[in-house]
Amino acid sequence: MQLKLSQYTNNQLLFTGLALSIVIGVVSGIATDSYFLFGLPAVFLGVFIAIVDFKKIFYLLLVSLPLSTEIELPGGFGTDFPSELLTVLLTGIFLLFVVQKGKQLNTAFVKHPLTLLLFLHLGWILVTTLNSDQFIISLKFLLAKSWYVVTFYFLAGYLLRTEAHIRLFFWCVFSALLFTVIVILIRHAATGFSFEEVNFVLKPFYRNHVSYAAILVLFFPYLWYATTWYKQWSWKWWSLIVCIAIFLIAVYLTYTRAAYVSLILAAGVYFVIRLRLMKVAIGLALIVGLAGVLYVSTDNKYLDFAPDFSKTISHKKFDNLIDATAKGEDISTMERVYRWVAGFHMVKEQPWMGFGPGNFYDFYVPYTVNSFATYVSDNPEHSGVHSYFLMIAIEQGIVGLVIFLLLCFYTLLLGERLYHQTENLAYRRIVLMAILSIVAIDSILLINDMVETDKVGSFFFMAMAILVNMDLRNKSKLK
Repeated sequence: MQLKLSQYTNNQLLFTGLALSIVIGVVSGIATDSYFLFGLPAVFLGVFIAIVDFKKIFYLLLVSLPLSTEIELPGGFGTDFPSELLTVLLTGIFLLFVVQKGKQLNTAFVKHPLTLLLFLHLGWILVTTLNSDQFIISLKFLLAKSWYVVTFYFLAGYLLRTEAHIRLFFWCVFSALLFTVIVILIRHAATGFSFEEVNFVLKPFYRNHVSYAAILVLFFPYLWYATTWYKQWSWKWWSLIVCIAIFLIAVYLTYTRAAYVSLILAAGVYFVIRLRLMKVAIGLALIVGLAGVLYVSTDNKYLDFAPDFSKTISHKKFDNLIDATAKGEDISTMERVYRWVAGFHMVKEQPWMGFGPGNFYDFYVPYTVNSFATYVSDNPEHSGVHSYFLMIAIEQGIVGLVIFLLLCFYTLLLGERLYHQTENLAYRRIVLMAILSIVAIDSILLINDMVETDKVGSFFFMAMAILVNMDLRNKSKLK
């Protein structure tokens, strides 16, 4: 994990670099009235630690995931601070590590079928980027995707290999996540747990209630699994049971319908895995999905679902929202339909390679149907199509969608196989929790596009890396 430097050399470099960074930071800060330069020593210290032992930075990144906040940068750019900064830093450091000590890496991890499918997914994104209608935007998308995969799949795969590693992963994320939950619940309580104020009380940790609900739901399987580490009825066990109750309350108070469904679906998939029915479940899901698309596209039946513009409004009470959803009068749901209709027309226009990664927003308006428009269809937030699978079909074509579906389905089948192959109970539970987390993410992606966010995408790739490591562990044990 550490570079080939003696302790004496490390201390010399640390002292010299820290002294220089203090002098440079103070002098340049005073000279330019840019007092943020006083923080240069802290930046140097972080980079030094990352180079000498990047494992510490990785676990710091895990802590930062629930705490990170979105900030706007000059030129219309934005980033998740500090998580994205740490992700980019770790990507560079890990690539240097691979160049220097690539022989220490497990080549079986790189050759694993799941890794090869992920390479295929990235490769097709590269192809569609080169063919993109807006190359620069697609290139930015490709770069962001690449450092997510390098850090949260390959680096995580290098570090999260044993139960001890998984425990440390859990406590890093859980401690920070629990902190945000408590802060948000206290702030939300001051509003009487108002549905109207739910997005306001999440700042600065989460963009909206969907992002908050997603990380709670996808991490819930790990929290449930953590209770098995401690003796039943012990104070540690009871502490985690109380936290489970707090998380369930927090999920409910997000007022996010997709989160409720995802949590229930993950619980149902547990029995699917136990009964070895994953192939049947995937087959049924494909049949239902294809049948639904064929039904609404035949003779333009989708037009029958157009909303009443005057009645499709936002609601200030959650019970009114549920009732409006059933009647097709909820503005959030019908705005999704508005964009889905445009999305299907876009797929029809460029079916094989799509419009290019990251390009939905700039091209979708001409493909919309006015009868589905709502009061928020001007889309001031520049948000996406609200379905990651449809988003891939739009931006990367049907080929890209097929590749991503293969990646998802293979992951689910791998998880089921590993669960029944793994004899060690602790590792079997690790497999189960990783796959249930992926199930929760996949279900959220049906009506949201969140893989390219630090709150969701990071856990998506880390769960896959954990499954690959469990598979390699089983194969090594058999040998």
